[in-house]
Amino acid sequence: MGASFRTRYPLVLVHGLLGFVRLPGHSYWNGIDVALRRQGAQVHAVRLSGVHDNEALGNQLLERIAAVRAASGARRVNLLGHSQGGLSARYAAALRPDWVASVTTVATPNQGSEVADRLRDLLPPSGRRERLLARGFEGLARLMERLECAEPGLCLPLDGPASLLALTSEGMAGFNARYPQGLPERWGGEGAGAVDGVRYYSWSGVLQTRVDAVPDFDPGHALCRRLARCFAREAGQNDGLVGRFSSHLGKVIRSDYPFDHLDVINRCRERREGEARPLGVYLEHLARLAEAGL
Repeated sequence: MGASFRTRYPLVLVHGLLGFVRLPGHSYWNGIDVALRRQGAQVHAVRLSGVHDNEALGNQLLERIAAVRAASGARRVNLLGHSQGGLSARYAAALRPDWVASVTTVATPNQGSEVADRLRDLLPPSGRRERLLARGFEGLARLMERLECAEPGLCLPLDGPASLLALTSEGMAGFNARYPQGLPERWGGEGAGAVDGVRYYSWSGVLQTRVDAVPDFDPGHALCRRLARCFAREAGQNDGLVGRFSSHLGKVIRSDYPFDHLDVINRCRERREGEARPLGVYLEHLARLAEAGL
């Protein structure tokens, strides 16, 4: 059974906005990386800038891929990115398809986020409020960088305004025009499953009323519920930060898992009963990549 989980190429996990690899007492991937390694997978969780545009992050990712290739001897890698990390992965695959066997985007705003659109409307470019928000995000990213346990001391460039624009519908329209690989031709559809020798997959969730085995207050879930009010086009069809159909790319595994934007990276710690569980989705996908010879 274990052999069916062993992929041909290493798996590179790419975090999203304000992401990290490991802070004291807390991992971004919440045990997902550990569980995948237990099944025999080579897993590398990489660190990029906490806030920046998709191309800048993608170039950083290419450097990380080069390091993984050199260390492992593997010719290619499988990329799996959460949220903005999926956009970094798309960029890297578009530029170096010979280095990438597959791209999987998880709760990624492939058509832009309505939350970013709302912030853009409220914060005119180069205005005082935009500068204050950008400084706040950059300050938080720098603090998390100082607390980072993986590669401590690594200081990466930050750009809050560029990050916000990159995640809007307008910013993503430009990005998609330059890097269209795997995009659906119609809203809500699927894209090409393979482009330039790279396989494309995606999955995401839809915000649910939380029913936990042990009732507790989850601030992350509460934040997602509040941010969900920003949605108009995908009202009721979003995870709090990303719309269901905006997340579609390549082969859509499923876009209505009962996960909010943080549950999808196992932030719920498998507490729910009677629902799909995040960790199981990752293990199923690992088997899927292995079966495809990736």
